[in-house]
Amino acid sequence: MVGLGAVGSRVARQLIESGHSVIAHDVESTAFTTLRGVEQCTFSETIDAFSDTSCCSIVLCTPAPQAALATTFLDRGLDVVAVSDDADDVHELVALDQRARERGTRLIVGAAASPGMSGLLAAELALRFDTVDEIHVAFHGTGGPSCARQHHQALGGEALGWHDDEWIERPGGSGRELLWFPEPVGGKDCYRAELADPIVLKRAFPEVSRISARVSATRRDRLTARLPMMSPPHAEGGLGGLRVEVRGSRDGQRVTEVAGIAERTAVIAASVAASVADHLSRRERDQSGVITLGDGQLDDVSLVTAVIERDIRVFEYVGVSD
Repeated sequence: MVGLGAVGSRVARQLIESGHSVIAHDVESTAFTTLRGVEQCTFSETIDAFSDTSCCSIVLCTPAPQAALATTFLDRGLDVVAVSDDADDVHELVALDQRARERGTRLIVGAAASPGMSGLLAAELALRFDTVDEIHVAFHGTGGPSCARQHHQALGGEALGWHDDEWIERPGGSGRELLWFPEPVGGKDCYRAELADPIVLKRAFPEVSRISARVSATRRDRLTARLPMMSPPHAEGGLGGLRVEVRGSRDGQRVTEVAGIAERTAVIAASVAASVADHLSRRERDQSGVITLGDGQLDDVSLVTAVIERDIRVFEYVGVSD
């Protein structure tokens, strides 16, 4: 592993609980004080340690960008699990597909909460449809400091969306929608932002004609999005929320299905990353290249189950009785 922040430290604990040996590097040596069973090493040792071992995969839990790090490990013939949610970084990671194929390795892009769990929930909901033509994702909350900075920058960037079979860009902070997350998060005003979900979801669901992603924001968030953060981000964000809405047809009728999660962002992301790393270690390397969650190259149903077994509760909207 590289990076033992709010997400990385949880990934390490979960992998150890699953019976894996974990070797990790973090620029802050204090990150290891509360972790038992994690072998500490320098970055060069992290690279060299796996030359003659049966290392399963590298989990990158560093702040973006992660593409250069991923390239280093792919060139060593190792599988890489990247949790980056930065849109530019995800573009670069996806572009490593041919490089990973040439080396016979797997690169999992967006193995976090959003993107990541959003793709898994979309794949789970898609099983209920005859055809799927729309996927809409919304996210509330942040994880560690780097996640908070990314959220802040995303509101000030250009939001990418897939609309009627073409890419569109809209200003971040526009397109307000009141969306409901599982309680106790509840209803939140959500806006377009420079998010990575449309990039990975389009790879996973090429037949879908509309894909969008929004984040919750206050009026102050929108007004200050293009300015430096006014106060230092919290070491770990509070309760977060994920909402995935899938639209399509079933038995000739128009249908909408909605699922969501209410949990701390770092907890969701860590559970997804740990489940993916564990899944890779137990599965033959029968494919190579870039993999996004929900694209069917991995067992998405098993991954959803694995995340739930790590104490992540998934809710779905079932309507109200008269």
